[in-house]
Amino acid sequence: MRLTSDSPVKRPRVGEAAEYGNVADFWVEYPSGLVDISRSRHLDASGAEPPLEEGMWDIPCDGERTIRVDPKATALVVIDMQNYFLHPECRTHTTGLAYVDPIIATLPVFRTKGSKILWVNWGLTEHELKTIPPSLVRGFTKKPGGGFGSDMDGGFGRLLMRGEKNAELYGSLQKEYLKGREKGSDIWINKNRMSALWGYQSELDLYLAENGIKTLIFSGVNADQCVLGTISDAYFRGYDVVVMKDGTATTSPAGGLENVLHNSGNSYGFLTDSNRIVASAQL
Repeated sequence: MRLTSDSPVKRPRVGEAAEYGNVADFWVEYPSGLVDISRSRHLDASGAEPPLEEGMWDIPCDGERTIRVDPKATALVVIDMQNYFLHPECRTHTTGLAYVDPIIATLPVFRTKGSKILWVNWGLTEHELKTIPPSLVRGFTKKPGGGFGSDMDGGFGRLLMRGEKNAELYGSLQKEYLKGREKGSDIWINKNRMSALWGYQSELDLYLAENGIKTLIFSGVNADQCVLGTISDAYFRGYDVVVMKDGTATTSPAGGLENVLHNSGNSYGFLTDSNRIVASAQL
């Protein structure tokens, strides 16, 4: 089987149609490379691949796969694209800045399809400052007197506290969120750990369950930290994991991103990119 040379996905296609899961929660994979994760149709006794039904959405992915999703049960999850992580006055994040435009390019597609766009960000309360474990406190303390809740220079406010300038989305992303919020398509989700699905009944987990969302298309920063933490917990909880390669970046050495992409495409789920998402909506 031919695989894209620059893709980390090495998983071969199935030789015959296969269904995974149980009667209520299942995927169906076909030899053509189609993986139906919409949970709309069980495997037929003939093993025949069904045509694309109205209301469903096929998205090409790495490894010569195409995933079939239910747009109403799908969400774009954008993690930590905040001023604190991206603004040049706060840090240098070249790849993160380069991936702002690809994310923005997909937003009209998700809105038109009826999928939600979830802006998942650090946003702490005064109470949470008292309950964050010491390892996290130390990790975010870069200078004496710094850390969560400390005052930042340049008018950025208190570090990663809700409503502060440093916790806002970077640049045009904030404008896009506000535009989508007015339309009802874009939702702001606060988190208080690297994983937005950490703990019992997190804000993200509750929203997904209440709205019947099962397929998560991930983007954001940093790939091997907050994005990976959320991906891992999503995988453990039974959500579908799809990673947008040109929307996911990190400041870590190259291996950090490589490992996230390798495991996302070969184990957790699937890899795609903004170009394929946009093109798929026009078919």
